[in-house]
Amino acid sequence: MKTLSIFFVISLAIQTANAQNRQADISKPDPAKKIEVVELSCGQCKFNLKGKSCDLAVRIKRKAYFVDGANIDDFGDAHGKMGFCNAIRNAEVQGEIVDNRFKATYIKLLPVKK
Repeated sequence: MKTLSIFFVISLAIQTANAQNRQADISKPDPAKKIEVVELSCGQCKFNLKGKSCDLAVRIKRKAYFVDGANIDDFGDAHGKMGFCNAIRNAEVQGEIVDNRFKATYIKLLPVKK
């Protein structure tokens, strides 16, 4: 039982560190790279991508790609009123498409226009 508890604590610490590092990686743009404005939402719910759960996706020039480098819940509750499973949001991004996935290095949600 003690071994299981230690494993749980270590696992939780690693997950927390990974989440903090992921957010830090996408919060600051690279001034040497172009910022692009794209659509960001749930790949399955809003962009009709095939998948097993709700995952963050970006739509660039009418083509959707799952996002690596950020999680759908990094920007709030995905199932909330303006969450990615219910809304398509505009965002500034930097990154590149590799193996049919968008490798994000910067993401900033833009304000919702009223």
